[in-house]
Amino acid sequence: MAFYRAAPYQKPVAIALLLVMAALPFVLTAFGQEFYIGFATRILIFALAASSLNLVLGFGGMFSLGHAAFFGIGAYAAAMCQQAGINEALFAFPLAMAVAGVFALAVGAISLRTRGVYFIMITLAFAQMAYYLFISARSWGGDDGLPLVGRMTLAGVSLADDTHFYFAAFFGLTVAILFLGRLADARFGRVIQAIRENETRMEALGYPVFRYRLICFALGGALAGLAGALLANLTGLASPNLLVWTQSGTLLVMVIIGGVGYLYGGAVGALILLCLEEVLVGFTPHWHIALGLILLGVVLFAPKGVAALFGKKHG
Repeated sequence: MAFYRAAPYQKPVAIALLLVMAALPFVLTAFGQEFYIGFATRILIFALAASSLNLVLGFGGMFSLGHAAFFGIGAYAAAMCQQAGINEALFAFPLAMAVAGVFALAVGAISLRTRGVYFIMITLAFAQMAYYLFISARSWGGDDGLPLVGRMTLAGVSLADDTHFYFAAFFGLTVAILFLGRLADARFGRVIQAIRENETRMEALGYPVFRYRLICFALGGALAGLAGALLANLTGLASPNLLVWTQSGTLLVMVIIGGVGYLYGGAVGALILLCLEEVLVGFTPHWHIALGLILLGVVLFAPKGVAALFGKKHG
């Protein structure tokens, strides 16, 4: 499977989409629909989290069921920063990325020595270990989670305002997508894709396969940590539910719907899944059944994901 990105002729469409997203909070405010600014921010955050998993799965070919651990650790790191008196996101968010990235580095150092179903199960085991650690730690809130007293500030600007926070999440997702696109063009990107396609050949050529895969895994964990820090600020809580394996499954579904290995796959999948959930909840309490049928249709009629309908093979 190759890594995909948007075709050159789609750049004007992408620019137009960015302009629409930038104008969205102002349009919603004008129509008295400020509630949906928070919902749109949630989509952006999960788009970032799903894109981080897409880096590991679609770009690096590593099927991880423990990605939620990095997501949750980023949230707890942000909450702990506020407990320690650090309320500036310019310090807290990079620290959350660093903590999640280091944990991903440790998990990857062990997990990447295995292959196939063993790799899947070991990443899942690490995620469950982290989950039980946080629910058993009373100083971190235990089952109730660790609340934030309020949203942080970013370069002195309060993120308590929904519009300000929307643009913080929007900027984080945009930078992450640009980073992933540049990474695909870099030497590191070319090598990691080649490793995914034929690991044995790359080892024979003398490339340090384990090191490249480990760095890719850690980068995905760091981006997930940023998404977790943003979500903790949005909800005002770092919850142990963010680390549970079903959260990893949700992120995985987003990537599959959007398109595994497509640059915008994670973002597209998060948008579709969360919007479907929001719409179906208003129609029936059994919305999971309807959602399952719709997702089944997506898998049957767009097996490579929705983004595959608009993507172009990279390289």
